[in-house]
Amino acid sequence: MGTDAAMQARSHAAPPESDRTLTLDGISKTFGDVVALRQTSLSIASGELVALLGPSGCGKTTTLRIVAGFETSDTGRVLIGQQDVTRLPPDRRELGMVFQNYGLFPHLKVGENVAFGLKMRRVGRSEIARRVTEMLNTVRLPGYEDRYVSQLSGGQQQRVALARSLVTNPRIFLLDEPLGALDKNLREGMQFELRQLQRRLGITTILVTHDQEEALTMSDRVVVMNTGRILQIGTPEEIYERPRTRFVAEFLGTANILDAALEANDARGGRIAILREGAPAIGIAYDTDRLPRTGARLQLAQRPEKLLLAPPGASGEGIVDGTVREHVFRGQYHAYQLAVPGINRPLFAYTSPAVAGQVYAPGDEVSVRFDAHNLVVLADEVAS
Repeated sequence: MGTDAAMQARSHAAPPESDRTLTLDGISKTFGDVVALRQTSLSIASGELVALLGPSGCGKTTTLRIVAGFETSDTGRVLIGQQDVTRLPPDRRELGMVFQNYGLFPHLKVGENVAFGLKMRRVGRSEIARRVTEMLNTVRLPGYEDRYVSQLSGGQQQRVALARSLVTNPRIFLLDEPLGALDKNLREGMQFELRQLQRRLGITTILVTHDQEEALTMSDRVVVMNTGRILQIGTPEEIYERPRTRFVAEFLGTANILDAALEANDARGGRIAILREGAPAIGIAYDTDRLPRTGARLQLAQRPEKLLLAPPGASGEGIVDGTVREHVFRGQYHAYQLAVPGINRPLFAYTSPAVAGQVYAPGDEVSVRFDAHNLVVLADEVAS
């Protein structure tokens, strides 16, 4: 094998699996007086897709830019595999990246766009042609080499951007709001398509998004960030069903927030009481192993789809009377806004049309049931 051919073969060979892990070790970043990132550590396994989720200014984009090499962290290290890349320039990190605006060259054809990174690496012409064809087939754009970007739909342009980033066989794949420019229907379809592609290629990926549905749909794990800090890391199910803080609970979707107190926590079991102003508390048996002592004040979160409704007059633990303030039909579910005496914020309940039974109208009296299995104690709200 000639020297050039050998170099091309080595450049196209997949790095060892251990080289595809990503570790952030105590990175931080300030811009003047603004603290963008605070001592952040995160480990991402080979082949894992992790979403960085949070509002604007939470630190997720700064994290991505530090990984990419566009910003240098003030403290800490960035490792890809066992290699410390903290001070390496972007072009030496072997990364692929797709932005919201795709960054395609409108004056170049599709094939030329996809080949751009390979040409910069001085890969041979025949190898470029082979890999461009292979990658366009991978992203379901076979035969598109000679079309111009302006002739493509938004979804097709996004596939070209993916192909251009992946054709160089990067160790880490970075996605910065990649679906933000697409309309809702196309965006939902591309969530599945992009996830399938990532799994098929087995490439370690960071997705930056402010879209909760996108993060839950596409990721193996979600990292929720705010004010430069990581608040919670977990699977989509863990983050949604078991939020640790009120911010996480409310950022991931509608959540009923309830003031409560710990009534008992001893060998006989635990009980909590949902507090009501000017009305009896709602007592519920609850596993309270991690709570400090009887009398502790706390807050609970419950998702609307877990709040159960029944006709008025029902009895049992955790059941209280309420009134429907408003009802809307959202296709997949009925959404109710409820008033419960002594709870000074509206509650929300979602019921599926398939199992809803009775549909309630504004002004209807209902029984509202709080199920202990679906009440989550918010750790940051526990107080003496």
